[in-house]
Amino acid sequence: MIHSPVDEVWKALIDPEYIEDWGGGPAKMNDQVGTKFSLWGGDIHGTNIEVEEHERLVQDWFGGDWAEPSKVTIIVTPDNNNQTRIDLIHQNIPDKEYNDILSGWDEYYMGAIKTYLESK
Repeated sequence: MIHSPVDEVWKALIDPEYIEDWGGGPAKMNDQVGTKFSLWGGDIHGTNIEVEEHERLVQDWFGGDWAEPSKVTIIVTPDNNNQTRIDLIHQNIPDKEYNDILSGWDEYYMGAIKTYLESK
């Protein structure tokens, strides 16, 4: 749970200025299906394949020299207390990358977004 409204959480996922503020930059991103995005200067890159504003973001992700993409689904749900729940599903992660990806989500991505938004 992030103690921030859903519109702010959404911006932290799709707005390059927010992304760079929480530490995922340099970033290229927007909320359009088909957008080719990159985070951390291209270390993570891919394509937005499904976008439901303020609700759901589905992306094909590549990291390093992956032969095929993994699939990331992020679902954001507001609650009545000006908080936002995030459900994250990351599929097709290369086995050798699994532990790094898992800790990266907590430390560098969702953890960084939570810290950034809750300190605003």
